[in-house]
Amino acid sequence: MFFLTPALDLKLFLLVNQEWRCALFDLIMPLLSSMTALMLCLGLAAIYAVIRSGRRQLVYFIILFIAMGLANLSTDMVKSQVKRVRPLNAVAGTFHQAHGHWEQRSPDFAQTKEEGTSYPSAHAANTMCLAALMCLLWPALGKWPLLLPLLVGYSRLYVGKHYPTDILAGWLLGLAVALVVWMVWRYGLSRLLRQD
Repeated sequence: MFFLTPALDLKLFLLVNQEWRCALFDLIMPLLSSMTALMLCLGLAAIYAVIRSGRRQLVYFIILFIAMGLANLSTDMVKSQVKRVRPLNAVAGTFHQAHGHWEQRSPDFAQTKEEGTSYPSAHAANTMCLAALMCLLWPALGKWPLLLPLLVGYSRLYVGKHYPTDILAGWLLGLAVALVVWMVWRYGLSRLLRQD
């Protein structure tokens, strides 16, 4: 499917990726964009919570991992239909990381790929799904978990992997998955577990 990039979408991407750059962001944005780092933090949090508070916390973390898997699967299904090319493979001057080092596409760079996996962002979907469920499962956290998808979404623009509409679509999809999982848990599975 051909995906036209709206002018505002491209303009916002160029601002974040090419104009609003600094040495500090060059260091931290790749870390925020790392799913490995996120999963490591989530795994350590799960171990700590289970040791401190018991089996129910383990159930909550299992719900989080299942929901993130569903969000990822959902984005893959959409990506396979849309096939939007990532900005780092489409936009001249895009900053991106290659083998751990920052590189910039030349001013005369021309798109070479016909298909890609840019829309929607799986990182945005996964982190929004995670954050929304954290807010629902642990109300004492307030809305603080919602900073995670905002930071990760910004990082995906900064590293040249996505356009803003990719991020927005990922957030919406992740939120939808989180709400479905929450309803299944809240009105179905949690009641079954209480009966045991």
